[in-house]
Amino acid sequence: MQIHNLGFPRIGAKRELKFSLEKYWRGDISQAQFLAQSKERRHSNWKIQHEAGVDILPVGDFAHYDHVLNTTLLLGLVPDRFTSHEKSEHHVNSLDLEFRVARGQAPTGCQCAASDMTKWFNTNYHYIVPELSSKLVNNIKTEVNLTALLNQFSDAQQVSDNRKVVLIGPLTYLHLSVVENEDKLALLPALLARYQQVFNQLSVAEVEWLQIDEPILGLELDSRWQEAFKQAYLTLEKGVLKLLLTTYFASIDHHVDLIKTLPFDGIHLDTIAENTDVASIINKLPIDWIISLGVINGRNIWKTDLASVFEKIQPLYNQLGQRLWLAPSCSLLHSPVDLAQEHLLDEEFTSWLAFAKQKCQELKLLKQALVSNDNDQLICYSSDARARGISKRINDQAVQRRVSNLTATDYQRDEKFEQRKQVQNAALNLPILPTTTIGSFPQTGDIREVRAKWRRKEINEQTYQTLIQTEIKAAIERQEAIGLDVLVHGEAERNDMVEYFGELLEGVAFTQFAWVQSYGSRCVKPPIIFGDISRKQAMTLEWISYAQSLTSKPVKAMLTGPVTILAWSFVRDDLSREQVTKQIALAISDEVEDLIANGTQIIQIDEPAIREGMPIKQSQWQYYLDWATASFCLSAAKAPSKTQIHTHMCYSEFNDILPAIIALDADVLTVETSRSNMALLNAFEQQAYPNDLGPGVYDIHSPNVPSVEWMVNLLEKAQRYIPRERLWVNPDCGLKTRAWAETKLALENMVQAAKQFRVNDS
Repeated sequence: MQIHNLGFPRIGAKRELKFSLEKYWRGDISQAQFLAQSKERRHSNWKIQHEAGVDILPVGDFAHYDHVLNTTLLLGLVPDRFTSHEKSEHHVNSLDLEFRVARGQAPTGCQCAASDMTKWFNTNYHYIVPELSSKLVNNIKTEVNLTALLNQFSDAQQVSDNRKVVLIGPLTYLHLSVVENEDKLALLPALLARYQQVFNQLSVAEVEWLQIDEPILGLELDSRWQEAFKQAYLTLEKGVLKLLLTTYFASIDHHVDLIKTLPFDGIHLDTIAENTDVASIINKLPIDWIISLGVINGRNIWKTDLASVFEKIQPLYNQLGQRLWLAPSCSLLHSPVDLAQEHLLDEEFTSWLAFAKQKCQELKLLKQALVSNDNDQLICYSSDARARGISKRINDQAVQRRVSNLTATDYQRDEKFEQRKQVQNAALNLPILPTTTIGSFPQTGDIREVRAKWRRKEINEQTYQTLIQTEIKAAIERQEAIGLDVLVHGEAERNDMVEYFGELLEGVAFTQFAWVQSYGSRCVKPPIIFGDISRKQAMTLEWISYAQSLTSKPVKAMLTGPVTILAWSFVRDDLSREQVTKQIALAISDEVEDLIANGTQIIQIDEPAIREGMPIKQSQWQYYLDWATASFCLSAAKAPSKTQIHTHMCYSEFNDILPAIIALDADVLTVETSRSNMALLNAFEQQAYPNDLGPGVYDIHSPNVPSVEWMVNLLEKAQRYIPRERLWVNPDCGLKTRAWAETKLALENMVQAAKQFRVNDS
């Protein structure tokens, strides 16, 4: 029996990769130094896994920015705009090319529009979307390049001879790509030719196992895509390679009849994400295939009840013997690295948890018990996991009663949007095409240091409040000087849009170092929702009231919505996600009531995670969307007509969820659209959006400052879908990760673009 891992957190236990990236981008370290640090990080990851008990190490799961982008680079499928300035094809700075695609800018080379970025299935991880065309895929001047991957495969031998290469499969890569004005599947033959080169080179390098990731098999694929799977894997010649078909995030029971006809040598099944009939699947598959079972949750932080897992898979081990491999359900990319460095949590709470390193150790314990046919050690280990289920810390009867007493009227505002808009127009008196931002302003080193000192108790509460008020005052003054119409307080007091609120809610716990990667160098430290949720105290009122006292312009109050708090947290597994979200919604509703009572006119309840929280299978979408939209409506329902409710969404595929977005009934919806050049608004051709809309007019994930002309052009495109009297002008997202110099210039250009567009269109 073998233990293998699908992937390991690349960012590092204390975000080492993040800091290396940012130093390189700033010019503080050389490219050689950065690459050396990345190599060290990979070696450390392999060593941690090997010492924890992983038999087969993954190679190719590491990325400087994103593993999908790695695949694009490996296949030689980088769009021309990123390489056209290079003087010679033989002297391309491959590292900076990688960062230009991801960020639109690198220490060398041109500044250009970065590739689009969206969520990796139903996770909070963002991948760089491949941009494909028949011209690009058929271009014989661009070649596959496995140099970096094969070098890593060689490096891993320093830790273990037992290694496998990890690669995204051709069907998943094609399915996740964007292809304009062409049929995606028409590109498959040319794409397969590139994958064949990859297979050939891996065979020559004497790679034994290739983990070929095809998570789209969890989707309910139509007949064309099912046929494409046959075409792909019956066409590709694997040589001496052994192919481990790897699926995750959903069951693949519905595609077993397809899968069993294909020339794989094994399959990985996620047994955690959905109910799956493992025994039935095994009995349908070829009798010589390796069966890898993902029996440890790769996406959550709870210790596994290994005794229960043992009971379930012991019969399968008796049946399969050495054909059985054990693994996490998915890549551990979505898990923090090591619980051992956590010191804030009490002993009982810590006993409930397992991070990436501990999950590998859990697999080792499970293997030992199966091989020895002795689960006594597992029973002892699992006692903490079982104790969590009966702990008095997780239940609050008052919260449970409040949820059970909800009625239909608790989810509805009193008047329709048309009536609300008239009241709000009179109350707010905003110009046509009002300008605003999404909420956060640059988090400078000074701001972070103030918060750090306060947490370390190096400054008292009064000093902390004074320093944060100074930052809020500066943010208001900057916005008024720029000429924005609706202001924000800048969120200087907030470390993260979910973590901040979680710290003020009962039933939520926090760690010191439970970092996970969101994209590139951006990391988040998700709250741990372990019990029933309620609000301890007013969460934003003090800061919003102070900001409003400084200006006659309206200041938006910024709240994070219930679905996003749920999706961006590690969530208890003893209660349905629907019930947890309703508890959060009631806490947000209490905050909305306080803000309204204090005279706040505009409240933004951000829900960037609604799309990512959807189940993988389309047949399950509607049930989820019903309770997700209801939870948002519950959080906002107490707002009277004169209170304008905004919401914000990132990287959402509107065609999938447009009816649900409309059902949110927010007065103003702001969305991320600039990277896609307003292409996301195409969804409104099928169904008109009835309320106000603020399509983002510049990409905040790139350090590039957009021109006035660029933003005017985007507004012209937006007006094709939304009447100008219902259009707002704003950036794509919050400005937390940007610097003030570029932010000031970009917002000045944005305000100028709005003014120019008003004049041009009047």
